[in-house]
Amino acid sequence: MESGLYDSLVKAELLIPHIEVDVQAAKSDLAYKIIKPEIVPFVSYPYEWSFSQLKDAALTTLEIQKKALDFGMSLKDCSAYNIQFKDSKPIFIDTLSFETYEEGKPWVAYRQCCQHFLAPLALMVYRDVRLSQLFRVFIDGIPLDLASSLLPFNTHFIFSLFSHIHLHAKSQKYFSGKTTNIRSRKMNLLSFLGLIDNLETAIKKLKWRPVGTEWGNYYKDTNYPPDALSHKKAVVSDLLDEVHPGLLWDLGANIGVFSSIASAKGIQTISFDIDPAAVEINYLRCTERGETKILPLLLDLTNPSSNIGWGNTERMSFLERGPSDVVLALALIHHLVISNNLPMEKIADFFSKICNMLIIEFIPKSDSQVQKLLATRKDIFSDYLQPAFEKEFKKYFKILKLIEIRDSERILYLMQKT
Repeated sequence: MESGLYDSLVKAELLIPHIEVDVQAAKSDLAYKIIKPEIVPFVSYPYEWSFSQLKDAALTTLEIQKKALDFGMSLKDCSAYNIQFKDSKPIFIDTLSFETYEEGKPWVAYRQCCQHFLAPLALMVYRDVRLSQLFRVFIDGIPLDLASSLLPFNTHFIFSLFSHIHLHAKSQKYFSGKTTNIRSRKMNLLSFLGLIDNLETAIKKLKWRPVGTEWGNYYKDTNYPPDALSHKKAVVSDLLDEVHPGLLWDLGANIGVFSSIASAKGIQTISFDIDPAAVEINYLRCTERGETKILPLLLDLTNPSSNIGWGNTERMSFLERGPSDVVLALALIHHLVISNNLPMEKIADFFSKICNMLIIEFIPKSDSQVQKLLATRKDIFSDYLQPAFEKEFKKYFKILKLIEIRDSERILYLMQKT
């Protein structure tokens, strides 16, 4: 605080602001201050981020490190979990991660920076974007020996990846179990800055293009006539005006077409989708347009984020971060029932746990999109019918409105949890 670093970072919207509060500490002999940080609207985790979200989080962390050195301070850890997204931009939340810079001292957060940022980003680019899900297994970042073994051999000829991942992994293995004191190794300020700049350049060069996924061209390939899609947008807009939620979850949001309708009304919108390409496109579009109320995130509804970490309490599950004021579930139910074999009663029960109000679309079997799902499998879904759908959801919700979408057989429902 006295160095001026806090004021500089808060002014640049790089650090979450806080106030000091007069609260009795549980261990007063150990407490210096009690601080109350500003609340982030929705907590998210690296395994829920798109490629560019993780990349922006990395570059934000390195920018903070460079600023810290200007004020005679340094980051003592470099965890991706120290970043959250506020107004659709990455922001640092761990006020206690800073320490006074000691001349000649190596950067103690270097390993973490490589494990939490460079290694996963490189794996996403050079192997498969879905490898970001390794964060769900390795809570302290992807081990460098694992990353080195997974990366293709040609990455040995990319100097930044060779030095920060492959050589770094070998160095870790060599020094493992040895009594060498890291504090005895010296790094002057110029070398420190060079290391940060090199990492920053390496991360900036990593690029992933979201192509070749199932839902990339969803809105181009859909069977919606233009009037039907326009009508659906208008109905959703009117229903949101009627409900006026503070927080909305859009499940199966694809590239965020309907999320944008909500965000334009000032509604904090979490835009979930299972497709990494769709989430990436959604995030890049939000960034380009300056949309501050949408947070695109990766989510597999059939296997949502669980409680992980020490005592299963360090990272919150998807359910624990709810309920939302409103959930949008458009063109989603048929995928859950037919593609994933989920019983309608289980789906209704699940939705009752995550929202107070529900805007949900029912698409009959006669719809061409449902027929596509049934084309390669036997139709064993005898209860996938509108009456059965309404029966199961009425166990948990009151149906307030039922609106037929023009020029289609699709139906939108507005429901309230009972």
